[in-house]
Amino acid sequence: MTATSAETATLLVACKDRPGIIAALSDFVFRNGGNILDLDQHAERESGMFFMRLVWDVAGFGMDRAATDAALSDLSARMGLACELSYSTAVPKVAIFATKAPYCLYDLLLSQQLGELHCKIVAVLSNHDELRPVAEHFDVPYHHTPIAKGGKAGAEAAQLALLKSLSVDLVVLARYMQILSPGFVAAVNGQVINIHHSFLPAFIGARPYHQAKERGVKLIGATAHYVTAELDQGPIIEQDVTRVTHREDVEQLVRKGSELERQVLTRAVKLHLERRVLVSGNRTIVFG
Repeated sequence: MTATSAETATLLVACKDRPGIIAALSDFVFRNGGNILDLDQHAERESGMFFMRLVWDVAGFGMDRAATDAALSDLSARMGLACELSYSTAVPKVAIFATKAPYCLYDLLLSQQLGELHCKIVAVLSNHDELRPVAEHFDVPYHHTPIAKGGKAGAEAAQLALLKSLSVDLVVLARYMQILSPGFVAAVNGQVINIHHSFLPAFIGARPYHQAKERGVKLIGATAHYVTAELDQGPIIEQDVTRVTHREDVEQLVRKGSELERQVLTRAVKLHLERRVLVSGNRTIVFG
């Protein structure tokens, strides 16, 4: 969500499906003078789960934040709801991890500068120094953390200390060519988005476009997902594909793939920042 002059509240809800959930939450907003701006819901027959995203204008709303939290806590307890409430005036702090490839980093920094990402990018962290000019061009602090053989634990400790000092809300891996340890992922509470250079789960591992060329694929893709302790198995946020033919060499596949990667990653980060993503188990519900 891009910043606007009017403050809005966004409520994400997950619970067992039952009659009256939409009515109860809509009535809660109405009774307190709020104006609903957007409401999207999804009920699953297979799992029996219900998911909802509700956005209302805070102007004229008759409760302050503390009272709203208390009222929603009471309503959630009575109806068995799991709720997450956020406000548009809260600007998330984002740190970007990158290695040497610049295209995803450029796209994120430019999108934020243009006001397309509702966040403040507070740092770029890298295990190499090549991308420093990119960060400096956008006036974002650059932190070089070399990772020597056997020194990964120390490097991650330094990175985590920096993230804590900056009060970072979200980490984005923009072609960061290091595997995060389970301890690192746990320390940032799973708030990490990664871009994968394939339409998962195909061609996992090194040289994906060489594998694609050898297999004669007709589609290549990119996948943005939340990071978990299990490599490349986290909940998927966004994906896309493009057609290719036998006439394209590996370099052409890489160019097409790179374009997809930067687009998919930025879209996934935007969806997360706009509070449109609900994680359910190892998958996501993404509200358009």
